[in-house]
Parts: sequence; structure tokens; C-alpha cells
Amino acid sequence: MQMTIRFLYSFKGVQMTFESEPVDRQIVLKTADDLFKTGRAKEVSIFDELGNEWTLKEFKKLNEKMDEEPEKITVLFDGSFDVATGQAGAGTAIYYSKGGKKYRIRENAPMDMLESNNEAEYAALAFAINKLEDIGVRNQPVTISGDSLTVLNQLRGEWPCYEESHARFLTRIEEKLREMRIKPLYKPIDRRHNKEADQLARQALDGVDIHSHAEIGT
Repeated sequence: MQMTIRFLYSFKGVQMTFESEPVDRQIVLKTADDLFKTGRAKEVSIFDELGNEWTLKEFKKLNEKMDEEPEKITVLFDGSFDVATGQAGAGTAIYYSKGGKKYRIRENAPMDMLESNNEAEYAALAFAINKLEDIGVRNQPVTISGDSLTVLNQLRGEWPCYEESHARFLTRIEEKLREMRIKPLYKPIDRRHNKEADQLARQALDGVDIHSHAEIGT
């Protein structure tokens, strides 16, 4: 999570308010302590990417809590659809940090009762968001990437949605994101950069179940 530091500068009767660029949460307290050492910072407020504001005292408690929660989250999703059988597969790879460590989730699932590849893409994203809920993601910005311009542009409100089946998924996804207080950043990528999620979706079609949740480094 990126944070913005706002502080009141006071020296010889002159007062001004300064605001930092967004910085990593981990350096906020060190920066605030350094500001106070000058004797010229009188008030410090912290803002997150969702527009929430805290005093320095409130942020210290929040910072401890956030060490135990997922953050810096990226979701890759893809759906695969077999026209001949009407079967579909959903795949997602989720990358996040927690407590100074990095993790990756790789999951897939077969899907039925779908009618097109675009609907499979929507189902795959809904599947991915449910996985975010499973690991306790709340009150966080999340980068959501896939190669379906239809899904991403409809969710961004840039393309109209005429298909009833798409609209149902769109509503379900948006409601879940609001419920979890997630700020989505929809980032389209081309197919060659979405191979991980694509492979997971195809494996689901082939009956190969993947359920992996592992630490990948620091």
C-alpha cells in the first residue's frame, strides 16, 4: 500500500503545509520521526490510496495490523472455452506480499453453464476475486490484469455491456469489490504475458486441478 504524508511546517511564525509523493507504507514512520527531529513539523497526517486519513498515532496501530494482511496485490486471470463441448475453465495467478514476504497463488477450476469465451473470461475473474476474499484481502488497491479487453473495458466503463450474461457477471464482480473495499486497477496485457493464467485455464478444461499457495521469496 502506498501512503502520502502531509505535515504542517512551522518556523519563526511561518506555517506551511507540505505533502509527499506516495511512498511505501514501510518507510512512513521513519520519515515522520525524522521530520519531528527537525522541531519544525507540528502535525502529521497519513493518507492511503483509498482516501482514508489517520493521525500518526492511529497509523502506528494500523501499520502493525497491516503487517499481517496481504498487500501489493496483482491478479492475473484467464478463461478458456471449448465450443464443441460447452465446457469452460478458469485460471488465476495471484501475487501478493505479507509480513515482508512474497507469495503466489495458482488456482484453476472447471466451469459449466457458460455460453462463450467472453463469459468464461468473466467467470475467471469472479473466481479470482473469490480467492482474494479467501486470503483476507480488504481495503486494498489491487491490480487486475488479463488479455480480455471486453471484460476489462466493460468493467472500466469504457465499453457498453449489452449481453445479459456479461451484465450479470459485471454486477456480481463490482458488488464483491465494493463489499471488500477493493480499489481495482484494470491493466490489460497481451496474451503472451498472460501465459500463466491461460495455462491454468486450459488445464482445468483437461481435468487437471491446480491448487498452489506458496512463498516465492523476500
